[in-house]
Amino acid sequence: MSLTTIRSPPPLSDFTPLAEHQEKTPESFYDEKPILYYHGAGAKAWISKSQRGKLPFFPADLESAPSAPESSALSDATEELVEQKVDLFVNSQNLTIFSPAAESGLTIPYPQISIHAIKTLSGPDGAKYGSVYVQLELAEGGSDEEFDLVELTLIPPAAAPSPEQATEESGIAAAPKPKSETTKLFEAISECSNLNPDPVDQDDEDEDENGGRIIFEGDLETVEGFTGVFAGANDGGLPPALPGSGGWITAENVHEYFDADGNWIGGGPEEEEEEVISGELGDGAGAVHGRDEEQNVNGQEGQEGQEEGDSKRVRRE
Repeated sequence: MSLTTIRSPPPLSDFTPLAEHQEKTPESFYDEKPILYYHGAGAKAWISKSQRGKLPFFPADLESAPSAPESSALSDATEELVEQKVDLFVNSQNLTIFSPAAESGLTIPYPQISIHAIKTLSGPDGAKYGSVYVQLELAEGGSDEEFDLVELTLIPPAAAPSPEQATEESGIAAAPKPKSETTKLFEAISECSNLNPDPVDQDDEDEDENGGRIIFEGDLETVEGFTGVFAGANDGGLPPALPGSGGWITAENVHEYFDADGNWIGGGPEEEEEEVISGELGDGAGAVHGRDEEQNVNGQEGQEGQEEGDSKRVRRE
């Protein structure tokens, strides 16, 4: 789904209010209307003059300056901004912004909102005004080398004092302070963004087509005490046993045992015989045998020699 320009505002009947959604169990999770988490009619949207024309509700020739009282926070601004009155529809499918004056709007998929945050605007008289900063990525799936970003400041409409606020201000009784419109707008965008995560890029997946391999890292006591990182087999098991009986795998000879993908390819340039004559000696090394014993081993004597031959090592020519 990509950014879509609209020429009329979506009717509220196209949405299910969040409070209504929370009070009932939907008959289907697929055929239900989008859930409306926040609706703000008469909000303000600011954008820099250099970015006019990038969004349909900000014409390239727009000259309307930010209005009071929030405009007092821009006295020291280094970049000139323009303002447009908009209606906000934060729903479970997208963020919709529509400008009645421009007779156009935009539906924005949440994955294309790269940043959103609460931004406090401070006036010279110490007054503070809440807003939500939104950074949009116009190019769907843009790469690190090619960005097309738009920075948008959304100022929600001021809410009328609730009965709880009026009671608290009169001093009759204390009541919990309600959330500001800025907080409601920010939390709605956050909640809906969580419902619409970025799509998974197949190139970023660690598993190959045959399944992922377990990576063992650290002191691998089960693999002859080697320390390092080893890739298991594609079926999730350990690689073939390392040659613990004859030498070490080092940076100089690791290519003889593993390929570039970490797969086991063999035991070095030459496989050693099961028994090495000029190296590690077998059982009975150093023992002195008489001539009779050697004949018995070769089966040249009688029954006595045959019995003893079962416990003797065969001499290799």
